[in-house]
Amino acid sequence: MMKKRVLATAVAATTLALSGMAQAEVKVGFLGGFTGGIESLTPPIFDGAQLAVSQVNEQGGLLGGQELVMPTGDTTCSDASAASNAADRMVNTEQVTAIVGALCTGATIAAANNAAVPGGVTMVSPASTAPAVTDLDDNDLVFRTVPSDAFQGEMLAKLLISKDIEEVVVTYVNNDYGRGLSEAFSAAFEAAGGTVVENLAHEDNRADYRSELGILSSTGVPNLVVLAYADTSGQTVVRQAYESGMFTQYIGADGMVGDSLVEAIGADVLDGMIATRPGSPELPGTEMFQAQAEEAGIDPSAVFAAQAYDAAFLVALAIEQHGSAEREGLNEALRSVASAPGEVVLPGEWEKAVELIAAGTEINYEGASGTHEFDANGDVPGVVLEMVIEDGTFTSQGYVDL
Repeated sequence: MMKKRVLATAVAATTLALSGMAQAEVKVGFLGGFTGGIESLTPPIFDGAQLAVSQVNEQGGLLGGQELVMPTGDTTCSDASAASNAADRMVNTEQVTAIVGALCTGATIAAANNAAVPGGVTMVSPASTAPAVTDLDDNDLVFRTVPSDAFQGEMLAKLLISKDIEEVVVTYVNNDYGRGLSEAFSAAFEAAGGTVVENLAHEDNRADYRSELGILSSTGVPNLVVLAYADTSGQTVVRQAYESGMFTQYIGADGMVGDSLVEAIGADVLDGMIATRPGSPELPGTEMFQAQAEEAGIDPSAVFAAQAYDAAFLVALAIEQHGSAEREGLNEALRSVASAPGEVVLPGEWEKAVELIAAGTEINYEGASGTHEFDANGDVPGVVLEMVIEDGTFTSQGYVDL
């Protein structure tokens, strides 16, 4: 009888220990395009988010020492069903508190509408730039740490006018990202005195775009703007345009800024290609992130890496501020830690933030990619960089002036 009691006590103790272990972590999901149109861009973005996770855990964890873990889901970038399924797994199986992502706009919209918003899960995207995100009916649950393409389109237009490029033809991938960016760019370019001679949509993941290119080249305009993805349609469009000898100046935006494009087509072919991408202003937080990323073996200049770091660090701060891993109310805590007034917290200053929160002091995170004063729609201001292919790689030429 005594042996049975001892055994029962041991089993109960083990069960309690295992239960405590199960509760000793907080999950924040990451939704990214690990395959598909931005598969070469996604790993460094994830690395940025993972850097924030590692800093939180190395500096004591959150909510009294719990470990922050980040399960991942692949949206494929272009498949709404894949994005919805990945988000559903995060929300209902992994039971995440929040989500960093998705990256491509269509994936973010699908994930939000079909899983995150119904489940009351806050999402912070570091890369979904399309204006369509602004108009989501999301119960104040969808945020982003990157400016809208309404802004990037304007900056791309201004950049081209400053270079005396006054006539262009455009082809854009036929989704929320491509359409939104094309509309923003075209409106701003023509308002500034430029002319969009032809503007054609194209479908992603096709093998042949010569029909669209034939229409565009028939205009005689040598300047081709491609608003698509470096690993799928954008790469094919540029390659076939070059093979046909149709254009002399290639132009893109953030979705095209990947060295995989250069490697696939050739540095000599693309030398001088112009593009834009969201960047980080020169602030103390951006400098700190650069040093921390380099120490961790991460490229701090990788597209959206800084924004991903900020998304993950902000979510962790919001959970700490919220005082629990409960989903309800986390969005309000997110707005609180991201906005003035409050004592400034910079990248990597997790222990400092925990102490301030414990003392009841308001905090204001100023991050790797700048400040994040979310507006009513969860949008943020930002800066845009001019990128040019030089010596076989995309190289920053500095900010596009407002």
